[in-house]
Parts: sequence; structure tokens; C-alpha cells
Amino acid sequence: MEVDSTSAPALAETPATPAPPENPSETLYIQNLNERVKPATLKITLTNLFTNFGPVLSVVAHSNLRMRGQAFVSFSSSETAATAKKEVNNFPLYGKPMIINYARTRSDSVVKELEGAERLEKWKEERKDHKRKTRYDNPLKRKLKLKKLGGATVAAGEKRPNVMMPDEYLPPNKILFVQNLPMDLEGGQDALRALLNGLFSQYPNLHEIRLIPTKKDIAFVEYTDEDSATVAKDGLHNWKLDGDRKIKITFARK
Repeated sequence: MEVDSTSAPALAETPATPAPPENPSETLYIQNLNERVKPATLKITLTNLFTNFGPVLSVVAHSNLRMRGQAFVSFSSSETAATAKKEVNNFPLYGKPMIINYARTRSDSVVKELEGAERLEKWKEERKDHKRKTRYDNPLKRKLKLKKLGGATVAAGEKRPNVMMPDEYLPPNKILFVQNLPMDLEGGQDALRALLNGLFSQYPNLHEIRLIPTKKDIAFVEYTDEDSATVAKDGLHNWKLDGDRKIKITFARK
């Protein structure tokens, strides 16, 4: 028996899941601000811009690296903030479109305006308590801490391994550490000593050249003072001794 497809009920389309609504707030969080503009200038500009929608209680903008390019603008009502957000979002300010969202918490100025100075002091204490608790309970911070420790916690009383400073960042020293020397010179270490002496004696105040018999590709070159050693180091680092081989020169560890 044939079925008339026209009489079969059409399948209803599954409606798209709506995006979760934002929680309205009296404070707007603004991102993508021009980082070259000084905070004082930025505060004045944002105040003048947002007073078109209602009284502005406060504008907070910091110059530290973590908060650069961001600001918080507070109004006395969430309705005013909503209107300002709708009208100003993506507005180009100093050549960059602003990205505006609601702040996650109330600002101090909003709490003081709507609930009074006494409530503001309690609000500040509550905020401090919350920060103290989340400082140690935050999973992300715990993960980062474990990562810094190499994925393992350090037991109480156990010494952490010393972190070795890279040779390139060692403090000045009158003794230079020379690496990547040729090990196959005809004449052996006597030839190498003569070669290094001719090279480093170009710079004044050379005191001594010390070779290591068991490690033929390194040497220590000592000058009478740090300044002389620094001049020689800067002049001879990456010097080609034989063809493409470049010697590496750093200050010796004290």
C-alpha cells in the first residue's frame, strides 16, 4: 500500500538553544581600549561619553600591565547601564572599538550610592575575605602552582632544587669561560694555548690562560680586572677560530 507523503506530519525543526542572558549590573566592564592613552585622560573621556546616558558614579582605569586597556564605568541604576551598553558597544574610541559587558560584581561607588557608607565598609571586608579564601582554593591557581613546581609539591622541610642561572646572565667577573674550542689542533694544547694567547692578548691586562686537560674544548681566561674582561668578552664572543666554529664566551661563575 502506498503512503501519501503529503499527508504525513512534517517534522518540527529543533529550535536553536538561546544564548544565556547576561546579568544586568550597574557597572560596565570595558575592554579593547587604546593602551597608549593615559588613565587620567581616559577617565575624563569615558566620563564625558557616558554622562550622555545618566550620572556616572565612577570610572576606574589602571596603568598596570594586567589592567591596561580596560576600565569600569558605574551608574546609579542597571537600566542606565543597559542603555549605555546598547548604544556605545563597539563605538570607536581613540581608534579602537570598545567591547562592553556587565561587570561581575558591584563597584564600591555603586554600593555606597545605593546602600550607604556603612554597608560599603562591610562590603569591602566581605570582598577581602572572599579573596583570601579563593587565593588558595582556586583550581586554576593550584594548577599553575603545580606546573611551576614541575607537577609535584615540595614536602615540608624538603629543599627545592637550586635554579641554575643561564651563563649569558651571569654577573661580571674578571675570569672568562670560553667554550666550543677546537679539539683537533695540530700540536694539541700547546697550539691551543698559543692561539688563545694571541687572541686574548689583543686586549690589555691579560693575566692567565688556563686549559682543562680532561675537557679540551673549554678554557678559562683571566684578566686583572672585570672591566678588561668585559671588553675582551664583548669583542671576541662568537669569534670564528677555525672556519665556521664560533667560540662562546661568558663570565665564569663566582
